[in-house]
Amino acid sequence: MNDWLAPDSGEVPTPELVAAWVALDTVPAERIPGWAAHWMVQGHDGEALRTLAGLTGTDIREVNDTLPAALADCAVAIPDSAAAAARVAFSKLARMHADNRATEGWVLVKVCEIVDRSGYADSVIALPLGQIFHLEDEWGSSSGRTEQQLTYEIQQACRAQLAPGGQTSDH
Repeated sequence: MNDWLAPDSGEVPTPELVAAWVALDTVPAERIPGWAAHWMVQGHDGEALRTLAGLTGTDIREVNDTLPAALADCAVAIPDSAAAAARVAFSKLARMHADNRATEGWVLVKVCEIVDRSGYADSVIALPLGQIFHLEDEWGSSSGRTEQQLTYEIQQACRAQLAPGGQTSDH
């Protein structure tokens, strides 16, 4: 998931998204100090956040040790379940797709990574985007549904993820 944001894109993930990545064990620790500095510019403050923003990112253990308190300085907690983390990450994926910044194939790859990292948790698969993970076997295959049909299903799942109530799990 470290490829969600190109290093030169200038895009800074929200503290909420970074907290979800931490819960999913996919956070690119070397980039976090720079993001922490941006969060401070955006108005967040606190001792741990200032410490994190001052790190170089080369000592990944130091970054990881400081990150939970820095997120707390941003009034963000690391999600306590894979489903909670996946809701945040899936919503970001769906928003990227809606904003034409992510293709259906890329969204599918990221969804599959999240479902895999969750250990195929039913609560993650129950989410609108979680329900498309099974399309991976068909994507790029000459058997099964057409790419157009699969694309439509992924688009529908993204819309459902962003719809009111679409970010909750049935489990």
